[in-house]
Parts: sequence; structure tokens; C-alpha cells
Amino acid sequence: MRSNAIPEEKLFFSMTLEFLETYMPRQLGRSPKTIKSYRDSLTIFRRFLLGEKQLSVRRFLFEECTPALIQDFIIYLKKAGNSPGTCNQRLTALRTYLWFATDRDISLQSIALRISKLPQCKTPKKEKETLSDHALKCLLEQPKNTKIGLRDRTMMILLYDSAIRLDELLSLTLQDLMLNTNEPYIRITGKGNKERIVAINTRTTEHLLQYLRIFHPDIIKTSLAFYTKIKGQTGKMSEGNVERFIRQYGKQAKTICEEVPDNVYPHMLRRTRATDLYQNGVELALVSKILGHASIETTKIYATPSMEMMRQALESVETPEQATEKPLWKKCSEEELAKLCGLR
Repeated sequence: MRSNAIPEEKLFFSMTLEFLETYMPRQLGRSPKTIKSYRDSLTIFRRFLLGEKQLSVRRFLFEECTPALIQDFIIYLKKAGNSPGTCNQRLTALRTYLWFATDRDISLQSIALRISKLPQCKTPKKEKETLSDHALKCLLEQPKNTKIGLRDRTMMILLYDSAIRLDELLSLTLQDLMLNTNEPYIRITGKGNKERIVAINTRTTEHLLQYLRIFHPDIIKTSLAFYTKIKGQTGKMSEGNVERFIRQYGKQAKTICEEVPDNVYPHMLRRTRATDLYQNGVELALVSKILGHASIETTKIYATPSMEMMRQALESVETPEQATEKPLWKKCSEEELAKLCGLR
């Protein structure tokens, strides 16, 4: 009598546990946030299969994961109100999982290859908002001169000056703050547990030292630099808490300064700093290193030219009047021309 049992290795979801629990965190070093995003994507795909296609996780095979099916999944996501960017994230998660599965079973390569050729959704490119010098100054003036106000201002100053990510800021410990040196800096553990060093300026150091005197009178090197206390228990501050108070300070600043964007959030400070560095002549490769980007291509989104940079570019273009001027080299002797060419 023949068995109707399906070999486990042929089932699409047979490797998701290893993918999410072992491969993503241990081999790729992905952050908990990234792993959660991939888990959510695979979960939504499973629910789509069951609800829209009546395909059970017990019987859905790798070979049934066709381009047509994935296209239906993208249409399903769009109808559910997902943005093109979110649809692309879901597609990326599925591709990454399929290539992982291919490493375990080479016979799945053709499936992974077909899905990898699917085009991503077009996303409208909007110019990301940054804070002008005046808007930034106004924002930093909003916290009151209280203990909490000191904490909030210090966090915003550090977010800007170091261009640190919010999760990186909230993960800082006291041993990551190197303040008592001639060249103060902070040590940041970024995505993929990659460590980088970022210099901070003297004013930022002064704010941090003042903050530490009040919030960390007893220096314990392993303590979180920024924390919350709930029922006497000290823990990591939530990203939502920081987003909330920065948004509130932004609204307050908006009533004073029209240049402040309608919605101010932590990443805007990072983007503003990166743009400021580029516009002030810092090489893009160095900006990329400061930001902790794996590729300089990612950093290029911050490479927005300033009005002064555009003015200089326009002035460097030869006008028709200049074009009619006779070049100096025509009047030069052979020896003088050689010198103009850097020769002897």
C-alpha cells in the first residue's frame, strides 16, 4: 500500500524554524528587529496561502511557490493597503528564505532563481525632510530645565552629533562613552553586531557629563546610559518613548519656527547630520563609515547638495562670453606652456 505522506524536505515551511532561529541571528548576525520583519513576512505569506488559496502549511510544497503565486501575494498585499515599500520587504524575505533553502537542497535552485527575477514594486521617491540650523536649534531648546528635560535634550543632541540610530543609542552602556579624553568618542554596536567608533564634539561631551552626574552618580560600566524605571526596575527605554517626546518637542518648536517639519522623529536627526556632513565637504566614504553603512550606495541617499554647492557648480560652467576669450596658452612660449602643464 502506497503512502500519501509528503517528504518533509519538500514542504515549503520545513526550514523556516532553522532560518529564523539559527541562520538569521547566528550566521548572518541580523538584529531582532530584522528577524521579526522576516518572521512577519513568512507568517503573512502562510495566512495568504491558507485564506486565499486554501493551501495548508502541512501540504504546501516548494515547487508550488511559482512566480504567478508570488504575484498574487503582492496583489493581495496591495489590496490590504500595504505600501510598495512594504510589499518589497515581504518579497525580499521570501527570496532570502528560498536562497537559504537552496543552500540546504540544491534541487530548489531553479525555484529561488525564478522568484529572484520578479521585479520589485516601484516606490515613489520623495525627498526626505531634514532640519535647518534654525529648526534644529529651536527643537533642542524645547526641553525644560528639569531632570527629564536634561535627559531628553542630551539624547537629541547625541542623536544628531553622532548620527547614531535610535536602537544604537538606547543600547549604549557607560563603558561605550569615552568622554575623559582629548578626543572624546562613543563606541557603537550597530547592525550585524558591527562595532564602530564615532567622535563627538566638546559641547556634546559637556551635556553628557552633566547628564551622567545626575542620572549615574555611581558609575557602573555595564549600566545602560539611557534607561527607564518602572516599579523600581531599571530597563531599556522603548523606542516609542523617544519617538513620542521628540514628536512633542517638534510640535512645540513648530509654533515658534515655521521651518520645523510637521512631524519630527529620531531618524530625522541622523539624516540631518549626515546631510550636513556631506554639504560641509566630508567625503561620502567617511560619512558612510560614521553612519555604519555596509555599502556607500546606502549613504548616497543623504548626498543632497546644498544651495551653496549648486551655486558653485553653476559658477564653474563656462558662459558664452567666457567661451570667446582666447586661452592663455596661445600666448605662451614653449617653456611657459610646459610649466602650465606641470612639466620642466
